Amino acid sequence: MSKNYRVAIAGATGAVGVEFLRCLEQRRFPIASLRLLASARSRGKKMRFEGQEIEVEELTEHSFADVDIAFFSAGGSISKKFGPIAAKAGAVVIDNSSAFRMDPAVPLVIPEINPQAMCVHQGIIANPNCSTIIGITPLWPIHRVNRIRRLIAATYQAASGAGAAAMEELTESTRAYLANQPYENTVLPHPYAFNLFSHNTKIDPVTGYNEEETKMARETQKIFGDSEIRVSATCVRVPVLRAHSEALTIECERPITPREVTALLSKAPGVKIVDDPEKNYFPMPRDASGQDDILVGRIRQDTSDPSGKSIALFVAGDQLLKGAALNAVQIAEVLVQQGGVHGA
Repeated sequence: MSKNYRVAIAGATGAVGVEFLRCLEQRRFPIASLRLLASARSRGKKMRFEGQEIEVEELTEHSFADVDIAFFSAGGSISKKFGPIAAKAGAVVIDNSSAFRMDPAVPLVIPEINPQAMCVHQGIIANPNCSTIIGITPLWPIHRVNRIRRLIAATYQAASGAGAAAMEELTESTRAYLANQPYENTVLPHPYAFNLFSHNTKIDPVTGYNEEETKMARETQKIFGDSEIRVSATCVRVPVLRAHSEALTIECERPITPREVTALLSKAPGVKIVDDPEKNYFPMPRDASGQDDILVGRIRQDTSDPSGKSIALFVAGDQLLKGAALNAVQIAEVLVQQGGVHGA
């Protein structure tokens, strides 16, 4: 990365926006200039980057002049409105919303899986859903050597997936609950403290699956380049501040053993094995929070499948990092290495 790049972050003041700044700084992304964009109410706010204060600007149609890379994490409606404008202005947009993920013309990328997909883009590259990234990044090394035919997933999704306001609601409602005081939830549809509930996205009346579950299925097929892989997910919001966990059961094309899976994952990028049955120590969101790697453990044969083709495992990953900001920054790193964006 010999060049420096003019970077903009749309949604800079949100939970993921803050992590964009941290990832760019920690990974020493070569930045010539940095523009922080948010809604009018955040205009003038100061945010720190590499020891300096940068003033937040209001996101407008004129925000992307002289921008090489634009990270978006401000919601689907904002991405749909301003993403094409940024791309037309000459920026490569890396979008963290669901706005463009299933557009056939838009690459949907996890760098450990399909970096080649971003070789051909039309100015916009999509960052997958957090649950998809955390779930399938550890599955790819298995799929490459022994094709996964079926995936059943149950997710345990933290407040971070619903943004900073949901994290604050969990904190405040827990404090109220412990003090035996009333608390009215306004961000999420159900009381959050010491509770869990089905993911708060709309349910398809035909299939019975909510939008989060449908995203996992469709995005997995697109990223793996395998439209025949069968995916069924149950997505649940749990009272954890940060980092999603998932229980995964996979059925492969041929018999496979836990030893083989462990060997494959021990060499896989972006994955760390945490699997100590003797101490009953396996992936936990507490350990995954703040970590770049996805933690993987509870690797065992699915004894309900007598064919020996099925494996069960448990994963945990930081939704704000690998599930969002880190994956997007990694996309940008690959992009500049491939010469897919002009620098200053």
